[in-house]
Amino acid sequence: MIRHIVCFKLKDCTPQKAREARDLLLTMKGRVPEVIDLFAGVDFLHSERSYDVILEVTVKDRDALERYQKDPYHCGTVKAHMHAVREASVAVDVEIPD
Repeated sequence: MIRHIVCFKLKDCTPQKAREARDLLLTMKGRVPEVIDLFAGVDFLHSERSYDVILEVTVKDRDALERYQKDPYHCGTVKAHMHAVREASVAVDVEIPD
């Protein structure tokens, strides 16, 4: 299994904008076939080093991750919106031991 994790720092972030971004990320569950599990959350600490929203997606393997990255809904709707509203993002992809 692979876990794809992305943290987003939003432009002019407000609690409502962060919730809207989280809610959009959550719409991938059930719409993107490769997604086995998905979590999205909003930061509550708001420290200087904090990011505003996190996405964690679990997929079966590296091939599934590649398909997820190219999925039309992920790219055309979710990724396009997040690119428009983000100030910065960081990502990491890790293998989950059996």
